[in-house]
Amino acid sequence: MKDSRVPEFLSPKQEVKAARDFQEVKIHCGIPNTTAVEESRERSRGRQKRVVGGVPAQPTQIQWQVAIQERGSIDCGGTYIGGCWVLTAAHCVRPKPEVYHIKFSLWKKRSIQGTTDIVPVKNVIIHHKFNANTYENDIALIEMQKLPFRTQCFEDNPAVSAVCVPWSIKQFNPNHTCSISGWGRMKDGTSSDVLLWANVSLIANCQDYYGPRYKDGMMCAGDLEGKVDSCQGDSGGPLVCQDSLGVSYLWGIVSWGENCGKARYPGVYTKVAHYFEWIRTHTGWAAITKYNL
Repeated sequence: MKDSRVPEFLSPKQEVKAARDFQEVKIHCGIPNTTAVEESRERSRGRQKRVVGGVPAQPTQIQWQVAIQERGSIDCGGTYIGGCWVLTAAHCVRPKPEVYHIKFSLWKKRSIQGTTDIVPVKNVIIHHKFNANTYENDIALIEMQKLPFRTQCFEDNPAVSAVCVPWSIKQFNPNHTCSISGWGRMKDGTSSDVLLWANVSLIANCQDYYGPRYKDGMMCAGDLEGKVDSCQGDSGGPLVCQDSLGVSYLWGIVSWGENCGKARYPGVYTKVAHYFEWIRTHTGWAAITKYNL
């Protein structure tokens, strides 16, 4: 028997939403491999000097976090966005790829674990309008070297996952709870040995706190009492927000702030969605769409 039902009318806006809902089940980013998360068997001895308000992560918990090693030193973090690409802060890197290595699945800053991968760098792309004095456009892409005769940069690793790149500056709103991570320092300058993480809130009207120092493409997160904040050594690392489907997006890159954990001076981050087209242009549409729709 012929089906005589009339198809339900969808407005153009509804069609876009329906397409988005359909596509989101195919996302290849922003969902960590839970089978690779290991519980830490070590216990903290005494008070740790760490990210302000942070706690130790599990050894393979934050699977898109990377460490950027410049020669023998790690002073910045970064975030794996898929393919052979890492996002970090422009102030963290120089256009000298030969001096850098990317460390994946690093937990203790000064020693590797069984899941750690170390990958050499092919290219460093600093935003062409980065201003080192004001930290405007504080964003950079790192392209890693491919394995010989391969399209991959490292062997498949269950402890490594790509985070999603946000396509709209409206995806997450003020007061949304997100997370930061890194091997950063407390106010006394002592760095943490293990990867630390903390929850922060997205803060509106950041220009009210920083005035003309706050520029387009920046955003604030933390809390206005200064209890939770990123610090020196966390630079370039991820501020990640999770949507209602449980998919994680790189919403911010640790950039700058007024000291660490100072009341009414929340941390300032590079707003990644503001640079979606710049990221897409340099990584190639295929690389972004494979991991981000």
